[in-house]
Amino acid sequence: MKKKNWIITAAIVILLTLVFVPVQQTYSAEGSAVSGNTGSALDGQFHLSHVVKIYVPSTVKGSIPITEEAQQKYVDQALAKFSEWFGGATAVDGEGAWVDKDKTLIKEKVTIVYAFAETLDKKSLDQVVAYAKQLKDNLVQSSVSLEVDGKMYFIE
Repeated sequence: MKKKNWIITAAIVILLTLVFVPVQQTYSAEGSAVSGNTGSALDGQFHLSHVVKIYVPSTVKGSIPITEEAQQKYVDQALAKFSEWFGGATAVDGEGAWVDKDKTLIKEKVTIVYAFAETLDKKSLDQVVAYAKQLKDNLVQSSVSLEVDGKMYFIE
């Protein structure tokens, strides 16, 4: 009887181990989890894990509108730099807003230029931040918004 109980116990342990063993994660060089075999059509496809976005304002000195042509010059410049650094870029138009010290809603057109990247290292991030500072100075802004992997930074 003891042998039968031992076999049943061993079978239950093996079964529970198979059922409850967590899925093993694979990690990238940066330490982030990489999805395993999910059985989807995307398995094995090349992908880019990071995204960098810069918000190109349409104003100078915070609220003075510039011409569409002038803003487009800065958008084209950002597209060219991001394409050089990351292999390509996209621009989408939007509308930004904030409340000033007098509680007045200030709205402006903004263009978000973004690029996906396989890796983000110190050199590429330093280039983007330096460009954001240059854009801030050129447009006499108090800061320029820069988004990296879902985190918003205000480059002053």
